Amino acid sequence: MSLLIVGTVAFDALETPFGKTDKILGGAATYIGLSASHFVEKSHLVSVVGGDFPQEHMDLLASKGVDLKGLQIKKDEKTFFWSGKYHLDMNSRDTVDTQLNVLATFDPIVPKEFQHCQYLMLGNLVPAVQNRVLEQLLKRPKLIVLDTMNFWMDNAMPDLLEALKGVDVLTINDEEARQLSGELNLVKAAQKILTMGPKTLIIKKGEHGALLFGDNGQIFFAPALPLAEVFDPTGAGDTFAGGFIGYLTKTDDISFDNMKRALLYAATMASFCVEKFGTERLETLTTAEVQARRAEFTQLVQVQ
Repeated sequence: MSLLIVGTVAFDALETPFGKTDKILGGAATYIGLSASHFVEKSHLVSVVGGDFPQEHMDLLASKGVDLKGLQIKKDEKTFFWSGKYHLDMNSRDTVDTQLNVLATFDPIVPKEFQHCQYLMLGNLVPAVQNRVLEQLLKRPKLIVLDTMNFWMDNAMPDLLEALKGVDVLTINDEEARQLSGELNLVKAAQKILTMGPKTLIIKKGEHGALLFGDNGQIFFAPALPLAEVFDPTGAGDTFAGGFIGYLTKTDDISFDNMKRALLYAATMASFCVEKFGTERLETLTTAEVQARRAEFTQLVQVQ
């Protein structure tokens, strides 16, 4: 099964209560691709970087089976950069700096060999760009998953609502679900959002797990694995999305029951991401470790 990933490949500079980094590898598509690599041998990437993006980062992605034919390199421009500082509880953060750089004029071009993809992951990105990707596909994928955030709800709601009409699964956090729906109760929020286009909704609640809602009233809850140490939550949501879409692509089963299993794998992948800064943990993660931790999740929720 073919998987197409669209999103940012970027630089991040991070500060948490446990330390800080200089400019390191980041971006939604980066985390999604690294996470999905544990389920699919090859994925296809559509993104953009500047001439300052090092070859070693591209080599890393390629080594994980990420096809870079759709990665635009604008040699005379700089790569998207974000800097953030996390509060003591690690659930909130302040943006220190955002430099759109190449992202400001990004016009996605989906290579012909990617235009028949069966699974599409639209990472957190400008909704207008997400829409342009959908317009280029020659055939509608079997499953389209879209991730977004409150920034686009504040600044590009019409484009976001248009994008939602064409997707199957939406993934957002609980704060964003309330903002998008105008409802405080998450069940009511989900019911309203599911009238906007998506057939399935994932509401992420960070350390409190995630909720899966189907359009026939189905609800499933996946816990988050209790961790003794959380160093950096950056990219955890994107890693979650990569695990979800990666597992569905591998199994080629988009039933609600299989999405339950995918949600547990998504939570498993996110639990690794937060253990070190940036993509560091994902770079060395083995599939054997993934399977072992997935078994821990089974024990966590199993009742005799």
